[in-house]
Amino acid sequence: MSSAPPAGLPHVDAMTPAVLVLPGPVTRDEVPRLCEDVRARLMSSRAGVLVCDVAGLGPPGLTTVDALARMQLAARRAGGRIRLRDPDPALRALLGLVGIPFEVEGQPEQREPPLRVEEAVEPGDPAL
Repeated sequence: MSSAPPAGLPHVDAMTPAVLVLPGPVTRDEVPRLCEDVRARLMSSRAGVLVCDVAGLGPPGLTTVDALARMQLAARRAGGRIRLRDPDPALRALLGLVGIPFEVEGQPEQREPPLRVEEAVEPGDPAL
């Protein structure tokens, strides 16, 4: 005996990542609270990713890099990861310089070609 499929769209559980906004320069005293916040947000959302909006951080320094590294470690220990939103180019360069990889929102994932890439056509190439 068979039954008809349920009417309507199938139930989809959309997992929207939580967002943590860092509004200004981060001090060393704030790092333990931020790490606890990262763990709590990852545990409450099932997305496994926490988006960290770093647009308002201002000029980056080693304190910022240290805070982000500790937050990433806390996220990994909680079974998730951090994705940066709107990082300053100087912050990205500093993170790359010290060797701390971060996923950046809007950046294509590794081994995935960027969208809307067109190959150059040489004069004299046959038309397809």
